[in-house]
Amino acid sequence: MNTPLLRSAELRAIEARHANVVPPLMERAGRAAAEFALRLLKNRRTRVLALAGPGNNGGDAIVMAHVLKQQGIDVVVGPGGTVPKGDYGLVVDGLFGIGLQRPITGAYADLIARINAFQGPVLSLDIPSGLDGDTGRVMGVAVRATHTISFIGGKPGLYTLDGPDHCGEVSVVNLGLRLDEFPGAVLSVDDFSDCLTPRLRNSHKGSYGSLAVVGGAAGMTGAALLAGRAGLQLGAGRVFVGLLQALAVDPVQPELMLRTADNALAHATIAVIGPGLGASAEAVEAIRRVASADIPILFDADALNLLAAHPVLAAHVARRATSTIITPHPAEAARLLATTTEAVQADRVGAALRLAQRFKAHVALKGCGTVIAHPDGRWRINANGNPGLASGGTGDVLSGFIGALLAQAWPTDAALSGAVHLHGAAADALVANGVGPVGIAAGELIPVARTLLNRLIAENA
Repeated sequence: MNTPLLRSAELRAIEARHANVVPPLMERAGRAAAEFALRLLKNRRTRVLALAGPGNNGGDAIVMAHVLKQQGIDVVVGPGGTVPKGDYGLVVDGLFGIGLQRPITGAYADLIARINAFQGPVLSLDIPSGLDGDTGRVMGVAVRATHTISFIGGKPGLYTLDGPDHCGEVSVVNLGLRLDEFPGAVLSVDDFSDCLTPRLRNSHKGSYGSLAVVGGAAGMTGAALLAGRAGLQLGAGRVFVGLLQALAVDPVQPELMLRTADNALAHATIAVIGPGLGASAEAVEAIRRVASADIPILFDADALNLLAAHPVLAAHVARRATSTIITPHPAEAARLLATTTEAVQADRVGAALRLAQRFKAHVALKGCGTVIAHPDGRWRINANGNPGLASGGTGDVLSGFIGALLAQAWPTDAALSGAVHLHGAAADALVANGVGPVGIAAGELIPVARTLLNRLIAENA
């Protein structure tokens, strides 16, 4: 089941609707925090430092402290003084929550620095103090927690931008509330589980689509080949790679059919354009031809930069009748939105939703906590993956994964979700097996993702 992600305005509305519930939300939150703290302490009778700020988070911390004292735990309530390195078994951060409006400075900044120097477990209530709940931006300074307990629902900022470096292990407690449907959630297998069906024995390569990958200008053929290999190994029936720089064969993956851009498109039921495409007039013409095809199309990499540079072409893409997918990194998103990379990163969810509306497209805004946005306003944040993905070619591999799932007739939203999940899960599996995160090569993700996909299909059967 998806964990809902709630932005500040949505949370405020929920809190207002439940202002008179019994027991009150603050008491429910404090008790939930106390139960969580007891599990962290593992029933050890040790001192707990509860740091209570001036707002609702401070109230949650005070309630938590009261419940812990009833359980025989020695609790010191702050702020004030220092955070000794060895005197406490747990430090609880209840300083600032989602209502923080300005950067933390002065005495509170000093206190957060001392919290971050503490060697034991740190539990943040709702969100680490100093982290913007909607965006994951650090507001001056922020607590680096080992654990975060998020009340009512998850916060987008826990899962994207700087959030994963500050929140530690995230647990979500809904405080007994029955929530309405919300557009945002943490990406999960539930988003594509309906597509995890075993293949019929009576099938053939034509049953699983024909993927065209268009790109690979001089000096950049590797990008297109990586996308093609990823598409083939994640299950596309046939993969045609339309290269701007001609090659006879891919010696690593000879099953790929290397063609010109026009010839590759002629056979395609799905197209990916952009990996290694370059910025030539030939590249622009390739985008124009591909964009006119009445098939689902994924635009990535150089194709996105050319759309940003050619507004008439971008408008043509936005008017397409069939599915459009775009997979920008933050700098590419900034070019498409005529803004700065910093502005995109300052509100990754908002940027992805704007792109989805502008291009009537399904969007994966890559980065820490990839944000998926759909034209109907739904959005997801992917919580898996690791810094091993910060290397050349991993985006090309993701494009190939998406193309492969589309070729196998997955709905566009499910294909995007499934590919992003498998991409991150493959990186995590490599690290778990001692490969990376430093030095993971993009091609290493492909066979691991194939194994994971087949495993998910078997488990779902």
